[in-house]
Amino acid sequence: MATPAPQRTIIDRAWDTQAKIEARVGHLGRGKYGRVLKMARKPTPEEFRKAATVTGIGIAVLGAMGFAIALIMGLLH
Repeated sequence: MATPAPQRTIIDRAWDTQAKIEARVGHLGRGKYGRVLKMARKPTPEEFRKAATVTGIGIAVLGAMGFAIALIMGLLH
């Protein structure tokens, strides 16, 4: 008679899944994105403030345009 294979625990499956994920993304630092990842850095507070301000202005402008279009469409309808 053949002996049954031992049951794999959830911990074993988690370790296998972790190994697969690490093998899949392990090459990121060496490929075409590696240079970008190596040069990436945390922005200074001033850089962050400027980027947030520009993004906020862009969102406000797009929102105002959408509101104006909705207002015009409501008046024409």
